[in-house]
Amino acid sequence: MASKAGVRFEEAEKKRGKILAWTGLTFASIGWLFRSSPTVVTLVAALSAYLMSGDRYQWVYIWRKTVYRDMLGLRVLLVTMFRVWRWERRGTTVVSRWAEIAKRTPDKEAFIMGDRSVTFKQGDEFSNRIAWYFKRQGFKRGEVIALYMETQPEYVFLWLGLAKLGVTTALINNNLRGNQLIHCLRVAGCKALVFGDEMAEAVKEIQTELLDVPFFQFNAPERPSSPILGDSVALSAEVNEMPADPIGDGLDSKPRDTLLYIYTSGTTGFPKAAIITNIRFLLIPSGVHASARLSSSDVIYDPLPLHHTAGGVLGAGQALVFGCTVVLRKKFSASNYWSDAAKYKCTAAQYIGEICRYLLSMPPGPADQSHEVKVMTGNGLRPQIWQQFVERFAVERVVEFYGATEGNSNLVNLDSKVGAIGFLSRLVSSIYPLTLVKCDEITGEILRDSNGRCITCGPHEPGLFLGKIDAKKAILTFAGYADKTASEKKMVKNVKVDGDCYFNTGDILVMDHFGYFYFKDRTGDTFR
Repeated sequence: MASKAGVRFEEAEKKRGKILAWTGLTFASIGWLFRSSPTVVTLVAALSAYLMSGDRYQWVYIWRKTVYRDMLGLRVLLVTMFRVWRWERRGTTVVSRWAEIAKRTPDKEAFIMGDRSVTFKQGDEFSNRIAWYFKRQGFKRGEVIALYMETQPEYVFLWLGLAKLGVTTALINNNLRGNQLIHCLRVAGCKALVFGDEMAEAVKEIQTELLDVPFFQFNAPERPSSPILGDSVALSAEVNEMPADPIGDGLDSKPRDTLLYIYTSGTTGFPKAAIITNIRFLLIPSGVHASARLSSSDVIYDPLPLHHTAGGVLGAGQALVFGCTVVLRKKFSASNYWSDAAKYKCTAAQYIGEICRYLLSMPPGPADQSHEVKVMTGNGLRPQIWQQFVERFAVERVVEFYGATEGNSNLVNLDSKVGAIGFLSRLVSSIYPLTLVKCDEITGEILRDSNGRCITCGPHEPGLFLGKIDAKKAILTFAGYADKTASEKKMVKNVKVDGDCYFNTGDILVMDHFGYFYFKDRTGDTFR
């Protein structure tokens, strides 16, 4: 079975005799079981002959190698799609889902950071106070307020409180300064800025450029007496005077209303504000929850920044959407990663990028295997260190995934295949809304055939990864960016038929004969 690129499937070719023998024996056994029915025997014999002719034995080999993986994938897909379908049908939003969880387990710890924890009830009451305060300040549904602070439990409940009012929150990277910070506020149309006391100096630098924007300073609980920046409101003190009762406004929101803006990295320019709707926020942690086989009793270690999708949606979302306890850390620390996991009895942990390499570079310690972490989820675990990592730290499962903040093109590696970022079943690949197409690997320009259609890649042929956009299905929508022009640039039309539209990830991937995908290169600036 040569691919469209002419790549031979040598692994299957070497085992051709065994595959044919197994296929013949299997179908002979089936025929013997149904020997009393000539029709069934004839059909079985015909199917056996069909599969054993030409190169079709290679598909039999693929099926044998991937059937368990594909069944796992089908289960995860069906569970996730059903949850999202049910939530959208019922009009569920992050606020209404949170209300269910908080009511169910009010005294359970939602977030832990250092020696401090916040229960679901405490978080709910704090977010109610936030909603009441900003309502009394005149903020309305559909307006945007920026949030600019370092990781702490209140970070999540600040934007959740604004969501209860129907206000969208723009999550600003706390590493941004100057013009990039100003750009992020303006591109999202922010009507106000809420910032942590630790960010006061950075805010002071831009105050004169934003005279029409009110500033609200939130002092962390451990620093209640931090001086208030001039022309800023002391938010912490004001919020404490508000009622803790539900405000109700956010319950009128819809699943496809904008909940958050999360910014792409901006490696080739200023960051773009990606739209995160309620239903997309519910979808992201749901997919990982099912893939990692998590439950509400799990404790998740999340040392990632909360302005990032991985930390703030995928990680924090396990508490908001599923009632897990999430352990936060102000900044990732390689020397404290496993000791933290052991201290808080974490059963799952997150990683991203080079975190795993940093962990391996640390001297061996008693916490390396004394923790209770059974599964790790994230992206960026290099194949060269994968096996060494799981053996040293006694991690049973690694769930590597692929996805973009704003995109609809998601993959997940369910069976810990070393180096793979995910898979698609080869047996039904033609019906998937995801595809690899040929492109110029230097410029990223998509190549088309004489009919103007994109050219689908075969196994082991690098290609640009695209995801079909279907506005009717929450799992395939592309909400885009606050800047509509930027949204248009990410769309590719007439990919397979006239009028179709796909999201361009900007990433070049490679798929092997078994349907596993591997990252090769990046042409865009999406922050994954």
